Amino acid sequence: MRRLLLLVCFVLGSWATSISSREAANASEAFITSVTLASNGLSYYALIALGDINFRVSLDTASADLWILASSCSTSACQTVPRYPLTYQSATFQAVSENTTEFFAQYADGTAVTGFVGKESLHFSNLTIPSQAFALITDSNVTLTDDISGILGLGFPRISTINGTYTNSTPFFPGLAQQGLLQYPLFGLSLNRNSTGTLSLGAIDSSVVTNLSNVEWNPVVDFSPFSNESSVASYYQWAIPLTNVAVNGTSIALSPSYPAVTANHSIAMFDVGTPGIYGPWADVSKLFATFTSARLVDETAGQWAVPCDSAVTLSFTFGQRNFTLQPSDYLIGETSGDPGLCLAWPVAVDPSPDGIDWQFGTPFMRTVYTIFSYGIDTLEPPVIGLYPLSNITTPESTSVINSFLASASEVVGTILPNSLLITPTPTTPAYSLNTSIPAATGAIVQTALANSTYSPIFGAVTAIPDSATLNLSAIPLITPSPTVATYTVTNSAGMISTSVSHISVPSIVLGVPPGWSNAGIAVRAPAFVSLLLSVALPSLLSLLLPWTIRIMNIAHLVVV
Repeated sequence: MRRLLLLVCFVLGSWATSISSREAANASEAFITSVTLASNGLSYYALIALGDINFRVSLDTASADLWILASSCSTSACQTVPRYPLTYQSATFQAVSENTTEFFAQYADGTAVTGFVGKESLHFSNLTIPSQAFALITDSNVTLTDDISGILGLGFPRISTINGTYTNSTPFFPGLAQQGLLQYPLFGLSLNRNSTGTLSLGAIDSSVVTNLSNVEWNPVVDFSPFSNESSVASYYQWAIPLTNVAVNGTSIALSPSYPAVTANHSIAMFDVGTPGIYGPWADVSKLFATFTSARLVDETAGQWAVPCDSAVTLSFTFGQRNFTLQPSDYLIGETSGDPGLCLAWPVAVDPSPDGIDWQFGTPFMRTVYTIFSYGIDTLEPPVIGLYPLSNITTPESTSVINSFLASASEVVGTILPNSLLITPTPTTPAYSLNTSIPAATGAIVQTALANSTYSPIFGAVTAIPDSATLNLSAIPLITPSPTVATYTVTNSAGMISTSVSHISVPSIVLGVPPGWSNAGIAVRAPAFVSLLLSVALPSLLSLLLPWTIRIMNIAHLVVV
């Protein structure tokens, strides 16, 4: 009998991580988990636990707070998803002012939530944060699907609606950065077309970013205070200058809403919680004027339609790099009134009084890996890194576009106007920030960013230097642990066969504490690799003992 040879290619770890030799020496400082596209295509969600109760939360880089629906919320928006049971006596829950600290958040679509603030142990991947402040929502008209119970904000503390001083608390990601709990104060988002992706904390997903020199680094814009804020400029949104927009390589002239304030730059915000791309009327109308037969079909919504077979690329320039969108990236779907017309991004919006003209959500962010580096007090500004997932700049062929539309099967109910609509010219409101207090792109600030014990990678610059001058080896990397293995098996006769094995993923229950009735929602969740070692691998060895096994390839983590 041949001697058993077993070469195991996966790396030990819990639900999250395998870290290469040039990565974290302390694996507890970098974390990664999968994110999933909701069935309605409007948000990506991740799995967390509050105390010992599991929840799905939508990710949002344009807000900073964590909120979860509470069992006392009786609106129709609350009734169909798991909620935090207020009658459960969690050993790690802490009331704030006897649950009388009010919380309120309102969103751009007019929806809102209200509730109260509490504190609870937050578990994200294999990270535990004791006493994390969050809001328990008792009234909501925010529509949530796919058993999503709330929102996890990843923005700056300035946009938090939880009073940090009164509650002695900090929002989720700023808290990690300010306490120095991450290998580096950054997070990365991979939003894949096949509905899954990753969110990493403290490191970059090296399974996606294979060449750090191709990342375009952009310093974030600092904002002056509003009239009701302290008299210092600070970081407000994940926003950077947009330097150019082009259609099939031909640039259009951008028209910033507040050129005197923004140094004639258009400011663009990146928001994973936005399922579209939005720009000012002046820019969007010029963009679609370059399309053949494009037409405005809804002046209230700012929506244009273009011929579905338009072989046209859109490119947006950040820093020194052009980022190209193909028709399959910006087409929304066929109109029901005319199958030959497709609704398209971007959508036009009125000027925002904070000076943010453009908003780039998931249609753009799926074409890049986005890195949000939080900045370091007194040393380094926040930075957004964009890593293109494709270098193809020539337009997709008509057959590729048709194949995309057929697979998307998206027909949008649209009442097409009988005549051409006139493009509105909205009035620009007064700028709402205090311009007597200056703000700049890439400003160094004294507080509210990461702990100054971090060694800066980018440094005190208003324009990030070329990647060749950066110490790219200092940027931490992390890789998702595998859940699929391909086995090449050679028997005693020398015959070779190949098989694929999926690591078993146990189910969990959402919104129900341990020991309570299993009336909650059961879902599949990532299994710990230790489970594989204790159960699956011994069973496999006992079955294949006479064989020579070599694990050849491991696929990446996929969570349903």
